[in-house]
Amino acid sequence: MSGGDIAGLIAAGVFLVLVLLLAVPLLKLGGVLDEVRSGIRESVDAITPTLAETQVTVLEANKQLAKIDSITTHVSETTSNVSSLVALTAATVGGPLIKLAGFSAAVRAGISSFKSDAPAAVKSSAKPKKPKQRGTR
Repeated sequence: MSGGDIAGLIAAGVFLVLVLLLAVPLLKLGGVLDEVRSGIRESVDAITPTLAETQVTVLEANKQLAKIDSITTHVSETTSNVSSLVALTAATVGGPLIKLAGFSAAVRAGISSFKSDAPAAVKSSAKPKKPKQRGTR
């Protein structure tokens, strides 16, 4: 064996050691990738029933919202009807009540004028104004 053959064998041995050293991390990386793959499968298997339950929940919520929409429509119609009824009652009863109040005030004034010789005095609710005082400098 010559020196070149020995150098070739040493280089081949070093290359074999280098390949073995690189093979260990690659094998570990393969194990990590297998774990990631199994984790993704478990996640997909767990998400599928959750999505189905979510879909059922959303459908039920939409049904309830449709019912609430119907209720609010009926409440709006009822409020409009009550408002119309109040306006009709105010127009029907309010006008005659105002006329009755005016008539009763006129009768009261007429009766009070017959009872006293002097015409009925109207009391003023306004207070007399005080003159403004000027301050000295």
